[in-house]
Amino acid sequence: MELSPMRYKSFIWPHNPRTYTIEYERQVAVHKIPFGRYAMQDLGLGRRVMRGEGEFYGPSAYEDFKKLATVFYDGGPGTLLHPVWQSAQVYFVELALAQEPRRDYVRYTFTFWEEYDKYRQELVPVGQESSGQSGGSTPVTPAPEGAVYHTVVAGDTLWALAQTYGVTMGEILVWNPQLKNPNVILPGQRLRVG
Repeated sequence: MELSPMRYKSFIWPHNPRTYTIEYERQVAVHKIPFGRYAMQDLGLGRRVMRGEGEFYGPSAYEDFKKLATVFYDGGPGTLLHPVWQSAQVYFVELALAQEPRRDYVRYTFTFWEEYDKYRQELVPVGQESSGQSGGSTPVTPAPEGAVYHTVVAGDTLWALAQTYGVTMGEILVWNPQLKNPNVILPGQRLRVG
């Protein structure tokens, strides 16, 4: 089975990283009570941390690393499309050379932290009317003639839609910038799929 390349923002890995780990974190408080007992309180999920290690090799090895470093310096979250795991909105928080670079070989490590934007989604901008609409209008770029749309039904996933319509998840995400979390699509949403 050939896997699609990993992608983050504008960077597409020429070959997927060699190792990739995901750490899930839950915050738990422990309270000591008399006679050697304790009580635990679940404080909720923490951030999800994605780490990996890989190599760039061949004549363009160092150039590939410099392109990845350029994306690292581009602030803010972006969509990480992994060839196997679910995609996620993440911050690129660490990039390191794991050895002295050579002209034709660079070994590197990276770390991404998943963004939790539920708090941001619930905020209402100052001065926004209670009806949920602001006074100004947002310019909308019309879809090209012949664009294909799909109305989401229960059970749909972006991966399945990409397979059905013969496109990539990355293309669907570019065509639908309103999707803040690519793992959450809701029945009734109208998405461009071609």
